[in-house]
Amino acid sequence: MPPTSDAGPLRLVAVTACPAGIAHTYMAAEKLQQEAAAQGHTIKVETQGSIGAENVLTAADVAAADAVIVAADKEVDRSRFAGKPVVSVGVGDAIRRPVELFEQARSATPQASGGSAAAAASGGSGASGGSGGSGGGKERSVVYKALMNGVSYMIPFVVVGGLLIAVAMAFGGQAGPDGMVIPDGTVWKTMSDVGALGFSLMVPILSGYIAYAIADRPGLAPGLIVGFIANTGTFYHSESGTGFLGAIVSGFLVGYVALAIKRIKVPRAMATVMPIIFIPVLTTVSVGAFFVYVIGSPISWVFTTLTHFLNGLQGGSAAILGIVLGAMIAFDMGGPVNKTAFLFGSGLIASGNHEVMGMVAAAIAVPPLGMGLATLIRKRLFNAQEQETGIAALFMGFFGITEGAIPFAAGRPAQVIPANMAGAMVAGGLGAVFAVTDAVPHGGPIVAVLGAVGGVPLYFAAIAAGTAVTAFTAVALIERSERRRGASEAAAASAGTAEVADVAETVKVTETAEVAEDEVLSGYLTTDTVQLELEAEAKADAIGELVQLAAGTGRVADQDALVAAVQAREAQGSTGLGEGIAIPHAKTDAVTAPVVAFSRSPQGVEWGSPDGEKAKLMFLVAVPKEMAGDEHLRILAQLSRKLVNAEFREELEAATSDRDIVRTLEAVG
Repeated sequence: MPPTSDAGPLRLVAVTACPAGIAHTYMAAEKLQQEAAAQGHTIKVETQGSIGAENVLTAADVAAADAVIVAADKEVDRSRFAGKPVVSVGVGDAIRRPVELFEQARSATPQASGGSAAAAASGGSGASGGSGGSGGGKERSVVYKALMNGVSYMIPFVVVGGLLIAVAMAFGGQAGPDGMVIPDGTVWKTMSDVGALGFSLMVPILSGYIAYAIADRPGLAPGLIVGFIANTGTFYHSESGTGFLGAIVSGFLVGYVALAIKRIKVPRAMATVMPIIFIPVLTTVSVGAFFVYVIGSPISWVFTTLTHFLNGLQGGSAAILGIVLGAMIAFDMGGPVNKTAFLFGSGLIASGNHEVMGMVAAAIAVPPLGMGLATLIRKRLFNAQEQETGIAALFMGFFGITEGAIPFAAGRPAQVIPANMAGAMVAGGLGAVFAVTDAVPHGGPIVAVLGAVGGVPLYFAAIAAGTAVTAFTAVALIERSERRRGASEAAAASAGTAEVADVAETVKVTETAEVAEDEVLSGYLTTDTVQLELEAEAKADAIGELVQLAAGTGRVADQDALVAAVQAREAQGSTGLGEGIAIPHAKTDAVTAPVVAFSRSPQGVEWGSPDGEKAKLMFLVAVPKEMAGDEHLRILAQLSRKLVNAEFREELEAATSDRDIVRTLEAVG
């Protein structure tokens, strides 16, 4: 059914979704509903938050609609919209310019039939995720979504594998002529072997889930199998596999090959077995053979050529050799280039040359230490999962496990790999200048602690300098990348970076929430829990003042525990939503009943909001744990829905008394 004439109202359906399924998902839904009503259109909006899809569109809803709006920064299944005009944009566009989207819906072209979200998008406008529709805003590309899907599944394997190896080294490791040795038959050796298994699964998992994001289930098994082939050099007569970079290549190759086979028209009798037999088998054979017979030989050649190249540098400047080795170590973090540098350094130990291994050992620790430091000095650039991975990376870096930086490099290769290389080049170069030595084939601070390094203070100085260069370079490059995407798109797309998964539980635009709206805030927020202005200038002090305000209700059993619970939530990711709003919150038994407190800050408090604005309107929401799935969601759903309205925010800022603020907030519920 084509859209109605330019003058007539539209019947629309929409889907909103942001990366972590948090506030912007619901704010976008509310804005579309508000503006549709104002324009005379009818619209039903499905929200895909991390607590699941709500207000789900039925086949009848889609069939009756004139057009579809998909406002999403993550993968959304569009196959159900086949034949319908589709406008595909980022979630932030639905918040900022809903009326434009309605007009675009009038002229959008029908979407061709397709399968997964990625499959649909791949048939459209590429990076804009056009899906046969149109869109004036930018949407996260299929490549980005698929890559992040693989990274999210890979991270636990990196962390578990790396930490197990690190713990085993810490308690069972010994420095010997063959490197860090953990005696056979000990529990630490078993732990190290299990950690190594986790690392061996890391690359296939990355490849498999990239392919899965593109081709759905038919791509998963081939992605895992070809990922294993890519990481196992013996398949193509190489001393090293392709590492995580090869996993990315294999994942995308498998995904798009499987998708192409999936689109082949076959007889109905074959259609049912295509996803479980023909697509996986044909994809595995074709892409697997490509890796073994086409990619394998160049990899072996690169490995051999790099070794000859390094041999040629030995007679030149030591600093140049250290810089080159550092760059190679950090380039693929365990891949063939990294292993070439490592084996070159370790191979010279037997001949009495310990200086080259000293350069390598200093560089090895820099990528994980640098990226771990980056997550600490600029938290807002990293989501909760990345921040947790950063802590693990610091630990792995101490034990010389370069792979600790792979999750960051896989997710943002254009920013992280250059930063890693810059820092490792500094560490390797300084290691050469300082003439540090390493008598065992291993790296990182641990070998110095165990007595294998000569020139320990200078060795640590080289690592520290390289770590700082990587951290600050990564922060600068990531910030630049965010700015280039545009401030508005960055605010929407980095909701997952700034707010993180728990806020997913803070907003819920559902019919259930609507039923209880007139009972929620009017009961939990009164003039006793409103303060016209905060004295605090820092976030921690602001949280303390809001908790004191809430304590006046008698519902706070332990103020210190409530402060700790709110700050623990902030440590996972900022609750600053942008637009001058912050909603710190906690689910804790430090309160005996739900309580909401509100205050303002004319000068603003730095809250780490995605749009960089200071928070001027601050709501504290605390509920007992047993009510977390009910009142917690309802309260925050109502706040988020109302705060999207600029006039409402202006009324709150203009109110001159506690009673005026309460009257304004009564409009919320």
